Amino acid sequence: MQDFREFLEKNIVVFDGAMGTMLYQKGVYINRVYDELNLSQPALVQEIHREYLAAGAMVLETNSFGANRFKLQPHGLADKLEVINFQAAKLAREVAGDKAYVAGAIGPLGIRIEPWGKTSVEEAEAAFLEQARGLLAGGVDLFILETFFDINEIHQAIKAVKSLTDKPIIASMTINEDGNALYGTTVDVFTPKLEAWGADVIGLNCSVGPKTMFDAIEKMRELSQLNMIAQPNAGLPKVVDGRMIYLCNPEYFGEYAKRFIQAGVRIVGGCCGTTPEHIKWVANAVKALSPGGRKIISVTSTKKPLKGANIEVVPLEKKSSLGEKLAAKKFIVTAELTPPKGCEPESVIERARQLKEAGIDAINIPDGPRASARLSPLAMSLLIEQKVGIETILHYCCRDRNILGIQSDLLGAYAIGLRNILAITGDPPKVGNYPQATAVFDIDSIGLVNVVYRLNNGADLGNNPIGRPTGFVVGVGANPGAIDLDLEVSRFEWKVDAGAEFAITQPVFDVSLLERFLDRISHVRIPVFAGIWPLASLKNAEFMNNEVPGASVPEPLMERLRKAGNIEAQREEGIAIAREALERLRPMVEGVQISVPFGRVESVLKVIDVLG
Repeated sequence: MQDFREFLEKNIVVFDGAMGTMLYQKGVYINRVYDELNLSQPALVQEIHREYLAAGAMVLETNSFGANRFKLQPHGLADKLEVINFQAAKLAREVAGDKAYVAGAIGPLGIRIEPWGKTSVEEAEAAFLEQARGLLAGGVDLFILETFFDINEIHQAIKAVKSLTDKPIIASMTINEDGNALYGTTVDVFTPKLEAWGADVIGLNCSVGPKTMFDAIEKMRELSQLNMIAQPNAGLPKVVDGRMIYLCNPEYFGEYAKRFIQAGVRIVGGCCGTTPEHIKWVANAVKALSPGGRKIISVTSTKKPLKGANIEVVPLEKKSSLGEKLAAKKFIVTAELTPPKGCEPESVIERARQLKEAGIDAINIPDGPRASARLSPLAMSLLIEQKVGIETILHYCCRDRNILGIQSDLLGAYAIGLRNILAITGDPPKVGNYPQATAVFDIDSIGLVNVVYRLNNGADLGNNPIGRPTGFVVGVGANPGAIDLDLEVSRFEWKVDAGAEFAITQPVFDVSLLERFLDRISHVRIPVFAGIWPLASLKNAEFMNNEVPGASVPEPLMERLRKAGNIEAQREEGIAIAREALERLRPMVEGVQISVPFGRVESVLKVIDVLG
């Protein structure tokens, strides 16, 4: 198998879930020594490994968390320490084969070491050393040191493993609900220490549920550039009919897996209370969001075909008229028309006709903006292309469809002649006029770009051939005014890596925000269309400031609208502001998207007049 370090650099990795939870569910009570089951019930241990492998785990942890001298001795098993660990690795290795990696699991010794207890650091290191020796002999690919709350103790574990081998080491602390390790050690203390001591991956596991762990992981990300792991519990346990039950459902767990990945975590798994069903949801999240590697690439018109695919990828300049103009580096002007709330598209078609006559290159058709129910954007795009003869850019959001429906829609869109896609995650239902509606979000915009890239390379999400490949020009959204600009830039990198060929920004009112954003993405620059919104009134500007994420109307512009007087004067001032923005933005970007507020095409025409 590929070296784990190399594999990690190119993939988001799924670890398995709780071994103890599964043993308990299968009737092994907590008065048993779970590590000894490697000898007395090996088939049961392997059964659990197989269930996690089938659920999508890429790494199986050995059943050896407590297999150290100090924990085994009270049960008369200290003399079997090495064989228990050897067998733990052997059992996992046999199940994993060449389909998964095996991580040697080492937990705390169960005693206090100096300066908190009588056991010396040398004795602690020796105990970890003999456990690691057994795991190494059994064939592990890496080591995971997990659920440590004493940084002094995990230091000895790291030293012990490093003295034996150069195999990768994952060092994982555990925290309280307050976000600190159980001895009160804060994230900003233990994070740099774990890195300095030579761990390959650092992170958190156990004790808390996804939410608390996510908050702590975000802090760790600010302090270290090492790859990180997150293995939360399935929430906090509750006593139900005398048993401790973890109530965090797998779907919720999977949603947090997406958040961990989006925050930059490279390894996601589960701890206490998690089952193969939880890991299945984690694996689905990874499939949806995996950027296919963190390496920053230089984007060209097309990527290489998927491995093994004997197909001819459509080059950018032949995908569509928009693709041809992108390849030729022409300045592109698009306008956004929102589909009607009813089933009468004629007024929107007429506006599209006016825009075409004015020289607009393409019409953007948003997909349920503000989570509103409107005429299908796919149908609206087709009607405009058929009746007006101008290309559309179909906004396609992930909110309303599962992964099967998404692939079907995209194949259908291509079959009827649509060629340009803007991949967006979508506004959650609670912001719209149907807050009780449910959202799907099987994938987000990054995952959607991956789906389109695969279709463009002749394969579906499962890497099954689809015959002739699609030839979509794929765009993505960008938010220069994002509150967390680091996260926005990181997600933009992933979108580019996934195959995005152009980007459209949120409406830009503060040009300095766009300048800052463009500077931050210079290493992964693809054509950027700046969003232009001709403000219709002061009230419209207030809405943009308060209701539209990433749209920031600076106070000087707000004051200009206040001084304008009546609504008509405010509208003209809004157009003037948009014209000024367009003149300033044009040298910085490859195109613009101009919104058509309240369907007023004349506002757009006045704005683009500055382009000559």
